[in-house]
Amino acid sequence: MNKAQFVRLLASKNQITRVQAEAFLNTFIHVIKKTVKKGEEVKIARFGCWYIAKRKARESRNPQTGAMMKIPATRIPSFHSSRTLKDACN
Repeated sequence: MNKAQFVRLLASKNQITRVQAEAFLNTFIHVIKKTVKKGEEVKIARFGCWYIAKRKARESRNPQTGAMMKIPATRIPSFHSSRTLKDACN
């Protein structure tokens, strides 16, 4: 399902216009982005949790030249699904 299909389904299930559904979805995504960017978690009960995971700095080898190179530490957005969501999928 892509975003347009999701917006249509959201609009039909809640008896609102597509414009309203898309505005809601865009706001939802924006709030999650801003909150996670600040380093805070967004938890939705029985669905999951968005958070920032940290990768340590490390050394790696360039496959073309074989030279060692340093890869800096990074922060990556991550999602952990709830047990309820996992059980619903199985």
